[in-house]
Amino acid sequence: MAAGLRILIASPLGRVISAPLQNAFGDVTVSVATTDAELTSMISGTVRYDVVAADLIWNKPEMEWHFDGLDVIDRLRQADRAAPVLLATQGHSMEADHLEEARLRPEVFGVVAKADGLQAITDGLRTVAHGRRLPLPPGPVPTRTPLYELFDGRRGHTAARMAGAIAAGRAADNASLAAVAKVSPSTANKVTSHYLGPVITARGEHDDGLPLTQGVIYRWCGLHARYLTSWCRRNGHSDVL
Repeated sequence: MAAGLRILIASPLGRVISAPLQNAFGDVTVSVATTDAELTSMISGTVRYDVVAADLIWNKPEMEWHFDGLDVIDRLRQADRAAPVLLATQGHSMEADHLEEARLRPEVFGVVAKADGLQAITDGLRTVAHGRRLPLPPGPVPTRTPLYELFDGRRGHTAARMAGAIAAGRAADNASLAAVAKVSPSTANKVTSHYLGPVITARGEHDDGLPLTQGVIYRWCGLHARYLTSWCRRNGHSDVL
């Protein structure tokens, strides 16, 4: 391992593994950011990190709906401190939407499961620090279109704004949806037919034999609420939240 390697751990529990990582690598500097503010402080200076390990979902009550591993990637880019990122997952189904986006982000060099232990994280960091990407985890390749792609473009952003407003619990009908998402009443009236309905259908998340109702739309937004709020927060649409 190259001398003077700099590793940044972005995780609420990052200090738990910082000492073992220091011992595992030897000549290395391990920095830990357990909050958004700490992360911003660490990447705002002149230091560039060789590799960043970040929790995909920040499992801390006051943070898990307001900050995640995708935020870490965006913060690095905004500070012009881009580095290869290794994401650590908990293995929950709630991470699925985040993972779909993470696989498409060029900064993500690998994903490791926390359940695989410290050795897996250490080996992953060693690989990524050398500029190599980790192989995809075993299992079936996801076939549904990521929301990250479906929310692209003007129509996609409008769909995401309305989905975020519903997911945040700020819309109960088309009138409140139009007000919160700042769209016209006619646009809000088309949330099922022209905006979120096609998104759900494109992902194969609705039985074609059943009617696609407003209730289905609102239920779907609830199931994907964690990612929908994350997407809006990170893409300049936090006003709907």
